Amino acid sequence: MIEAPETKIAPYGSWKSAINAKLIAKTSVRLSETSLHKGRYYWLESRPAEQGRNVLVESCPQQGRRDLVLAPLSIRSKAHEYGGGSYLVQGDTLYFVLAEDQCLYRMPLSGAQPEAITPRRDCRYADLVLDEKRNRLICVEEDHRNLSEGVEPRARIIAIDLGKPLPCAPKVLLEGADFYSSPTLNAEGSKLAFLRWHHPNLPWDATELCIATIDNGGEISTVVQVAGGENESIFQPQWSPRGELFYVSDRNNWWNLYRLGSDTPLWEKKAEFATPQWTFGMSTYGFVGTEEILCTFTEAGRWSLALIHTLTGVHQAIQQPYCGIESLHCENGKAVMIAAGSDRFPAVVAFNRANQALQVIAKSNSTDLPANLFSNAREITFTLDGREVYGFYYPPHNPQFSAPKREKPPLIVFSHGGPTGATSAGLNLKVQYWTSRGFAILDVNYSGSTGYGRRYRDRLAHQWGLYDVEEVCAGAQYLVSQGLADPERLLIKGGSAGGYTVLAALTFHDTFKAGASHYGIGQLSSLAKDTHKFESRYLDKLVGPWPAAEAVYRERSPIHHVEKLCCPVIFFQGMEDKVVPPNQAETMVQALKLRGIPVSLITFANEGHGFRSGDSIEMALEGELEFYSRIFGFPLAEPGPGIDIENLA
Repeated sequence: MIEAPETKIAPYGSWKSAINAKLIAKTSVRLSETSLHKGRYYWLESRPAEQGRNVLVESCPQQGRRDLVLAPLSIRSKAHEYGGGSYLVQGDTLYFVLAEDQCLYRMPLSGAQPEAITPRRDCRYADLVLDEKRNRLICVEEDHRNLSEGVEPRARIIAIDLGKPLPCAPKVLLEGADFYSSPTLNAEGSKLAFLRWHHPNLPWDATELCIATIDNGGEISTVVQVAGGENESIFQPQWSPRGELFYVSDRNNWWNLYRLGSDTPLWEKKAEFATPQWTFGMSTYGFVGTEEILCTFTEAGRWSLALIHTLTGVHQAIQQPYCGIESLHCENGKAVMIAAGSDRFPAVVAFNRANQALQVIAKSNSTDLPANLFSNAREITFTLDGREVYGFYYPPHNPQFSAPKREKPPLIVFSHGGPTGATSAGLNLKVQYWTSRGFAILDVNYSGSTGYGRRYRDRLAHQWGLYDVEEVCAGAQYLVSQGLADPERLLIKGGSAGGYTVLAALTFHDTFKAGASHYGIGQLSSLAKDTHKFESRYLDKLVGPWPAAEAVYRERSPIHHVEKLCCPVIFFQGMEDKVVPPNQAETMVQALKLRGIPVSLITFANEGHGFRSGDSIEMALEGELEFYSRIFGFPLAEPGPGIDIENLA
């Protein structure tokens, strides 16, 4: 009998782990935008080792996998800044948005030099649809040409005549709304369904589902709004093989699936069959048969798969090992999606309706890490002022180490971005990086998060900076009360909107002893006045209309109350960030320097909102760990990058 090796005794935070920053930054890729065409699977890989280049990959059983667009070209739309919907494969042709100039290109799948089909004119494109009947490409256009004159970008649905000499100026089909997305043609090419919405709404607040009739000359003859409106969010209109229009609506509090013409969901369920439309091209269902839908939905933060018969409403759960599922697309009895399990890396996964088999096509990380190294998420619920709040708790875990008796672990509370968004229990190496070193993690789905119904999402209306902040603090205190965290080593981290929650929690409460803000917001008024069109009115609902509610913005902005912030903070900031400009972090850092608070600022010259380069990802992880070790005095298992910390003796 072979005895298991004894664990080493070492302080929490100092454990040596095989899950290191280089492994995460250099061996992982980010998967997105799957599609399926003629039995071949497609997806985008964002590769940190190639400075975040987005590569379109094709896979088929006969020929294996190959990269379709070679270095240094990268596929990425910057529409709405967050992009998505950046390519289309139809027939033997690839259409795509080139990251460098944001123009549309086409290229034979057999391989050739890409050909520009739109002129260079400071426009961005997304959600590409081929109108085969008229040999034209239909898509969303975001026109930035008058930005220097103070005119916000103009949204349209346009068509590009592929029979003309290219590149050529597009033809405007639809305009007048502040935003458009999700154009989809019926099989005859006579009807174009699409979504539109208007300031100050975002797509999870109020959207309108419309159908445009296209005449024989290709012109739009009529436009009729068929669903949606105030206080109703519509997601992913899609024509069925029978020519019926389906969509997701939250009119009954839950994002459920509907057929146009019926007010009854296909499957009425207290679950979300959609997710906030931060990017173009999002998809949570598709047709695997003439009368059968394959869909994914979330309950209590975990995603499932099911089949629904569109005529009878009969549904069947599919047994599968994943808890996070997105980007689901179907074709002729098959499907492709991105799925992650609590112990499985995100992967491109194929589904075969005939035998309900799931097959992994590509993994985001091929590293062979033992499953016993991972800390498994535990769902927790806690209550604050009558509000139930949800999250996932990860205990510190490393089979090679244990902590000294009676030592409680440091806790890092994760605050997700958005704030309209959610965290899931899928395997995330950026969580395991910390747990395998001896940190406990609490990943909070605070009020305003998605996956728990519209009323839960709407809780944050006019309460951003209050409810979310109170709840991350309450979550940390709850774990302390359960004996699961050291009250003197409570930490908080978050990016973007999550970074604002971090700074507000550190400023207006004394729960946490240190924090990390990744491209976070310190001054709400700056965000209201200096951000991109998509989010330019986001704060109207979260905080109040600008400038009428200026006093509220000032009251909730950490930068105006920096005298209350008395604990160490580290900031990470991309210098090309258009969503949260760098001056937000720089202003906060300068104020903390003057007050003598330990503070560090790590900047990345070529990064935007979120870090894509492997070197940046590696530095952000290692720099944050070193910051905590020097603040709290625990040793590092391996040397850190040697960051500068102002005001630390």
